Amino acid sequence: MERGRVVLFAGGTGNPYFSTDTAAVLRAIEMDSDVVIKATKVSGVYTADPMHHPDAEFIPTISFQEVVSRELAVMDAAAVSLCKENGLPIIVLNLEDRGAVASAIRGERIGTLVS
Repeated sequence: MERGRVVLFAGGTGNPYFSTDTAAVLRAIEMDSDVVIKATKVSGVYTADPMHHPDAEFIPTISFQEVVSRELAVMDAAAVSLCKENGLPIIVLNLEDRGAVASAIRGERIGTLVS
């Protein structure tokens, strides 16, 4: 990171009751990261699960508070709360979209920005 390189972390903490989302956010906070990229099966945050509700609407930007109050399944509540408390934005994107992670790293608008 000191050389301006992108660093990717993967894995959990090995502690019960901590999801991989929470583990990722904890590491991101410790490393003073600029953003957490949540790569998942959908192209961002939707009003409902688009896999089960084809009429679900895509949400390009949303606040941490809205994610929690609307109970949107972006990440577990602990991870979202940690991001909110530390001003750490989340980009939610589809891991299966070729080049999606690279686009996010380059700062291109992709997926949903939670901030």
